[in-house]
Amino acid sequence: MSTGKKSWMRRRVEGAIRGGLTRTYKTIKVDPGRFLMQLRIAHGLPLATFRGVYTLPVESLDDVADSVIHGAMKLAAAEGAGFGLGGILTIVPDLGILSAITMRTIQKLSLVYGFELNTDDEIAELWIAAASAAGIDISRELLEKEVVNRFVPKVIQRIAAKAGAEVVEKWTGRLIPVVSSAIGGGLNYYFVRAWGERARAHFRAKHIEARSRIAAEQAQLPAPPSLKLPS
Repeated sequence: MSTGKKSWMRRRVEGAIRGGLTRTYKTIKVDPGRFLMQLRIAHGLPLATFRGVYTLPVESLDDVADSVIHGAMKLAAAEGAGFGLGGILTIVPDLGILSAITMRTIQKLSLVYGFELNTDDEIAELWIAAASAAGIDISRELLEKEVVNRFVPKVIQRIAAKAGAEVVEKWTGRLIPVVSSAIGGGLNYYFVRAWGERARAHFRAKHIEARSRIAAEQAQLPAPPSLKLPS
């Protein structure tokens, strides 16, 4: 493959990933209320709000996170196998959908560990986790200087550039139609697994920090007055 063709492929791949992440940020978001109901019904978690996850064993949350990641891996594999039949012709729409699947998975992992994305700080934290999943370290100084509407597009651009290089290197087997169906399914499967595991590690660490902070705050509360029974 010539340098020119690599450059063309790299631009197309980065554009597809950037487009998929941007659409997810703007429109294809996880419904927290519906997901909370899913946690109660499908996973049996006794939750009235996401705040309740801090009262549950961390191991229970880890089990749910595993289920979320494995479900996304299967979906990504099926999607990759279908688009893979077209070889190079379908890699761009495939990556757009794969980016959306991956980002929705990261959103769900955020909710599993109790981060609801209601504030700008929580939304920024979601994209810091996405960057971490892509193997990118986002500086806190950048976050402090930027409002979210400017911060997120910059993070998306950095993720697209990093992931684009990885995809161009690993997706070369997609040049062969039919055979690329199996390759595409497998690559998508492991792509979501790797990103999901890194995002899960990020949110789990944040969750443990939050638990420690909540415990410390509760320890500082004054003890309730004891009730004396009349003699």
